[in-house]
Amino acid sequence: MGGSPTDALLERHAEALRLFGERVHAVREDQWGAPTPCTDWTVRDLVNHVTGEQLWIPPLVTEGRSVEEVGDALSGDLLGEDPAGVWDGAAAAAHAAFAEPGALDRTVSLSYGPTPGSAYCSELTTDCVVHAWDLSRAIGADDRLPDDLVEASIKQVMPYADGLAASGLFAPPVDIPPGADAQTRLLAMLGRAS
Repeated sequence: MGGSPTDALLERHAEALRLFGERVHAVREDQWGAPTPCTDWTVRDLVNHVTGEQLWIPPLVTEGRSVEEVGDALSGDLLGEDPAGVWDGAAAAAHAAFAEPGALDRTVSLSYGPTPGSAYCSELTTDCVVHAWDLSRAIGADDRLPDDLVEASIKQVMPYADGLAASGLFAPPVDIPPGADAQTRLLAMLGRAS
């Protein structure tokens, strides 16, 4: 990893984007409607969600816009006829926005309030990591996650893990088996059984 915490965060973000992108490119045509561990989402819904998360980054981080200012411009189906191509463009633009000098030090206006750019980057890195597991499971790909991304995601999730289910966005935590590895612990905190 890079020498500074900023470099390390940007490298983790890039690695998480690559991981998710590899899975997007592995989706077969007959798998886009398949179910995922996210019970309300198909493979296409899941990829659309994570792609949308990346598309929000340039307006919020680079342009300094608020969620209200962006409005519903990034709602609905964003993938069109070329889901993998749209993902590639969104991922590249997202990483470029976070990598701009000073971007991680900026305050970003998110739906839940002003947030440091570094915290937003960490949150979306974790989102990519966990959803890479979801997508892997849905398409029958290798679902092992890189150890460094798992450890960073655990650190990101731990402070608010107890309240995630109450948000309605996550399933209740799953019991962590004795001796569980880091990936199993991470997934269990987020309501996923590995």
